[in-house]
Amino acid sequence: MNIFIINGGQHFAHSGGSFNSTLTGWTSDFLKENDFNIRITDINDDLDAALEAENFKWAEIIIYHTPIWWFQVPNRLKKYIDEVFTAGHQNGIYANDGRSRKNPAINYGTGGLMHGKRYMVTTSWNAPETAFTLPGEFFDQTTVDEGVLFGFHKMNQFTGMIRIPGFHFHDLEKNATLERVAGYHEEYIRHLQSIFTPQT
Repeated sequence: MNIFIINGGQHFAHSGGSFNSTLTGWTSDFLKENDFNIRITDINDDLDAALEAENFKWAEIIIYHTPIWWFQVPNRLKKYIDEVFTAGHQNGIYANDGRSRKNPAINYGTGGLMHGKRYMVTTSWNAPETAFTLPGEFFDQTTVDEGVLFGFHKMNQFTGMIRIPGFHFHDLEKNATLERVAGYHEEYIRHLQSIFTPQT
């Protein structure tokens, strides 16, 4: 199986992208150990959009690793998506918006060309998990996937891809102790095992 990993941990201001680089390493090591074919892109590098579109066409699964900045993905990851998906127009990623001129009111979002492919997204946050789960806290008990990532998931659905359950890392600025990161590593590897090497 071919898996394309995108490291969206942008280097900017006080953020060095170190956690998402570590996370990309955890993912690639696990997949290599289990005999998957992988390609990795780091959005901090100088990239060719047409070649990146070929990575999407090659892969059966795309894994996005991204921090969340001001409740969105980093600007360089957004620029990457804009440029690569544009390069993939009528070229393996999407054909059109799915509508016909005869009835333009229906079928929006059905013109993707990546049917049969899947994607997974991980996010890393300063916000603690309780900000999403406790009554009266900031995110009003709305999950990451139903809230901040809603548009991101729709973007991938537009291409025809199906979502694999992702993984969200919380409280990684004020409380990123070695013990918590080690615990997250173990939990994340179990998550990957459940998806990529299920028990038979």
